[in-house]
Amino acid sequence: MRRLAFIFSMILVSTAQAQITVPNVRLPALPQVPLTSSVVEDARTDLRRLEDVRRLAVRDLIRRNRPVIQADRNGAAIVRGEILAVSPEQAAIDAALAAGFTVARIRVLEGLDAQVVVLGVPQGMDTLRALDKLRSLAPSTQFDLNHIYTSSGGKVRSGFVPAQAAVESVVGKLGLIDSGVDAGHPVFQDVLIHQHGCSAPVPEAHGTAVASLMVGRSGDFHGSAPGAELYAADVYCGMPTGGAADAVAEAFSWLAHEHVPVINVSLVGPPNVTLETVVRLVVARGHLVVAAVGNDGPAAPPLYPAAYPGVVGVTGVDAHRRVLFEAGRGPQVRFAAPGADISAAKSARVFEVVRGTSFAAPIVAGLLAARLPTPDPTGAQRAVEELAREAVDLGAAGPDPIYGLGLVGVDYGKSK
Repeated sequence: MRRLAFIFSMILVSTAQAQITVPNVRLPALPQVPLTSSVVEDARTDLRRLEDVRRLAVRDLIRRNRPVIQADRNGAAIVRGEILAVSPEQAAIDAALAAGFTVARIRVLEGLDAQVVVLGVPQGMDTLRALDKLRSLAPSTQFDLNHIYTSSGGKVRSGFVPAQAAVESVVGKLGLIDSGVDAGHPVFQDVLIHQHGCSAPVPEAHGTAVASLMVGRSGDFHGSAPGAELYAADVYCGMPTGGAADAVAEAFSWLAHEHVPVINVSLVGPPNVTLETVVRLVVARGHLVVAAVGNDGPAAPPLYPAAYPGVVGVTGVDAHRRVLFEAGRGPQVRFAAPGADISAAKSARVFEVVRGTSFAAPIVAGLLAARLPTPDPTGAQRAVEELAREAVDLGAAGPDPIYGLGLVGVDYGKSK
């Protein structure tokens, strides 16, 4: 199983994972290998090890970037020396400054009427002890670590061109929080893509694949909302601390400011007070947040942001409509969509066959975008209800923790 864990770590760590500054250092880009039938069968025999796969990947990320990344008490990756707070009272900031903390930066969340204050830890103080100290200094303020969120899927094999007919364009906006998108891929020809978050675009395979399953269109491929206007926030930018909670929070803010009604997040990580607060603000304004439930296995604890209240969590199924054995389960699962045996754009006119809940979520996001033209709390609820009426009930009758409200989007991403 040691070999299995290593193989899965290579699959689940995307080369896009780079979501503050070490010049010319990229997030660990482990070689990605085919998910062979023998590996799949080995994994089926020990599902409990799936959770360890991502932990191994996180440990590798920390090991490679110890100057800027460390583990929290549960082993999750965090930005070393940083503590977050959403719109803290001035008294809390004053107490922190008096104790030797600094204000590293302030992310103004314009679309959410809030701000994330990033506090720098005093020199020589451990980050975890610093969090404890701040919580004792200002117990009414919700401080948290700057957790790092990673992708929820990986490449399986490349060179497969999807067999699909072209469809009419879909008018509307869609949001993406992920890595950068290769806007030069043919599936994005004539698709308006707004990229945000980096000084210059940093295209990566994961973000490109997810975006194609949302808005991509060509003579032989289309996403679930082909031709829709895409607002893509890159929270990685090729940096070791990419995917940090404050970057994800700022991405949500930008998308809210741009009035993007549906936002896809194919990233996973631990619970975080700052991220939870921001997601709550986004959902309250009538945006639909769609997120992958993750690939840590059916017995693993829930992953976030998919498990936050109001988020539409998405699991994946294979070509036989069987849930992916590695997919998370629980009340956070709202819909199932194709997450294996499907094609997505890669780069340089190449397609790849992908696997993981990362690639099921954008299909659901595109379908919901057609039902929610603008952010609206009532409209968001209605959009989910309308999609649920079209879902194919799988598993136990009615909603269940494996398939949620049922399977949607069965016609997207199929390969030859």
